Amino acid sequence: MSAPLALAARVEQGHWPLDCPLWLLHRPGAPILSAKLWMRGGSGSDAPGERGAAQLLAGVLSRGCGPYSADALADLVEGCGAGLRCEAAEDATLISLKCASDDAATLLPLLLQMVRSPWLVEDQIALERQLNLQTLQRQREDPFQVAHDALREQLYGSGPYGHDPLGVESELRQLGRDALQRQVEQLGAQGAVLVLAGAIPDGVEQRLLAGLEGTTWAPRPPERRAGPPGLKAGGLATSPDETEQLVLMLGTTTTPLGAEQALALRLLHCHLGIGMSSRLFVALREEHGLAYDVGVHHPARLGDAPFVMHLSSSAERAVEATRELLNEWQRLLEQPISPEELELARAKFRGQEALGRQTSSQLADRQALVLGHGLPMAFADRSLEAAAQLTPEDLHRAARTLLTQPCLSLCGPATALRAAETQWQRHPLSASAA
Repeated sequence: MSAPLALAARVEQGHWPLDCPLWLLHRPGAPILSAKLWMRGGSGSDAPGERGAAQLLAGVLSRGCGPYSADALADLVEGCGAGLRCEAAEDATLISLKCASDDAATLLPLLLQMVRSPWLVEDQIALERQLNLQTLQRQREDPFQVAHDALREQLYGSGPYGHDPLGVESELRQLGRDALQRQVEQLGAQGAVLVLAGAIPDGVEQRLLAGLEGTTWAPRPPERRAGPPGLKAGGLATSPDETEQLVLMLGTTTTPLGAEQALALRLLHCHLGIGMSSRLFVALREEHGLAYDVGVHHPARLGDAPFVMHLSSSAERAVEATRELLNEWQRLLEQPISPEELELARAKFRGQEALGRQTSSQLADRQALVLGHGLPMAFADRSLEAAAQLTPEDLHRAARTLLTQPCLSLCGPATALRAAETQWQRHPLSASAA
């Protein structure tokens, strides 16, 4: 194991009868244990007409399992000073546990009890569903979220990545126990991995298996396979909102985590959007005074990941904000970054990796994600080594291959939208999208 992952003093694969890989990352320090059960199949696997089921189930799984009602489960976890949560993203459902090592025997069985013996009580389902509906309603009042939702529809249409993990309001309202039970039966069927990090007690496999309590679970090991594709259509979406700001999101779909040229995009992300020395912060905020907020969104995905520049500015500066954001994207396509800029991006990439491994919980989370994508345990370390070999021309080639047809999503007052749309129509990126 190379030096960076040596933050875990010893890495070993656990031995238990389930096909779900079990990895143990032993770390010195405080007697704290972190566990991450990553199960492929999040909101991207929601069935037609049931968009929102994965996130609804994730909320309900922590509302009672095995012998514990919702209140009893909360009392048990909080009484140990522990944390237990479940959430669904586009590619996976993740159960996370953080506790004192001395409480592992009591709390570790909950991981498999949540998967195999959830209560799925009607009143708890209704409560969680109402919370999710309220969140969707609040999002409709947020210009940033409105612009993001419109861009997501441009990039993914009605595909698996085309809706918020919380779901679609009309479909979420109809979801009940039967839909969630079908989701439970599929947990782990597309692949699952369990990572434990920290002070791991002896006999941890038997403690985990105690959660099955006579039930069976047949998860598959994660495989490396293609996820949902994106669209390459380009285009413009406008969402009127009578606020005093204009939100701009410019993006396209690219490539999965671990794919060819994915690392080059990671370095471009660092160059453009990480820190106050980033290209977008300096050019748009410091030099032009345009940005209330500016950055880059490029999450890890099993399928074609989005690469998005976002900017919010005052509505009266819509023309300049749109023009400068489009110019920054065009700049990526027309000229390589300098060797000095690449070296700074590499330093930021190394720093981000180090910051993401400070705690046992962070380390377990990072490795569960990597392994869940069907990548090797040493993937992050190998990426650090490979980043040192990339050249400005490599990054430029990736940009010209993957970023040539961006979509623009705007949210703001009508006058600002008209001004921004005029700038889009005049810009070369609009012609390439068409």
